[in-house]
Amino acid sequence: MAPSPTNDPVAIVGASGALGFGLAVRFGRAGVPVVIGSRDPLRAEEAAARAGETAPEGSFSGAENAQATRSAETVILCVPFRNQSETLKNLREALRPGQLLIDATVPLAAAVSGRATRMLGVWQGSAAQAALEMAPEGVKVVSALHTVSAASLADLDHDLAQDVLVCGDLREDKRRAARLIERIDGLRCVDCGRLEMARIAESLTALMISINAKHKTHAGIKITGLPDERWE
Repeated sequence: MAPSPTNDPVAIVGASGALGFGLAVRFGRAGVPVVIGSRDPLRAEEAAARAGETAPEGSFSGAENAQATRSAETVILCVPFRNQSETLKNLREALRPGQLLIDATVPLAAAVSGRATRMLGVWQGSAAQAALEMAPEGVKVVSALHTVSAASLADLDHDLAQDVLVCGDLREDKRRAARLIERIDGLRCVDCGRLEMARIAESLTALMISINAKHKTHAGIKITGLPDERWE
C-alpha cells in the first residue's frame, strides 16, 4: 500500500515522552503536520520547539491535550499505562465520532514500579480494549506501534526497516492507520486481526525490551512471507 500524501495534521498525546517525540519528528520529516499534546501546554510547546530543531523540515505545534485532540482527525495516544485512564477521561469531551484513536499504550509492570520486561493484567484484555471502552461512542480505536523502539525513532539516521503490528475491529480503520504510519520511511504495517489481538501485540513490547537490553541494540520486528498487496 503506497502512503497517501496529505496535509492533514496528526495529534500525538504524550509526545513530550520518548515514543511520542520519536513519532513526532519522524512524521514531521515525512511532511505530516504534528500537534504535540501534553497536560502542560508549556511543556507541549517546548517539545514542539525541540522537534523543530531535530527535524527542521517539519511542521510542529504544541497544545494542551484536549486542544491538540480537537485539532486533528487522527490522534495517537503515547502515554504511560498509569496515565491512560486519566488521560482518556479528560479527553472525553474532545474526542468525537469518526475520529481515529491509535493506542500505543503498553501495560508494563514498570507502571507500578515493576520490571519493564513484565506485563500487567488488564481486565478488558488489553490496553487498547480498555481505550475502546473509555472512548466516546463512534471513536475508531486501533492498536499499533508497540514494537518500534523510541530510541530508533528519535535517531533520524537510523534505518527502521521493520513492521508495525496493527489490530482493530474494522479493516477500514486499520487501513486508515496504516496510511498514516507508512508515511514514515521504513515502517510497514501488518494487519494482525481484531482488536482483541492487541493483548499479544502489547506483550511483545516487553519481549523487545528484553532483546534490546540483552544485545544492546534497537531491534524491531519483521514478518516474512506476506503478499505484496496486504490491504486489498
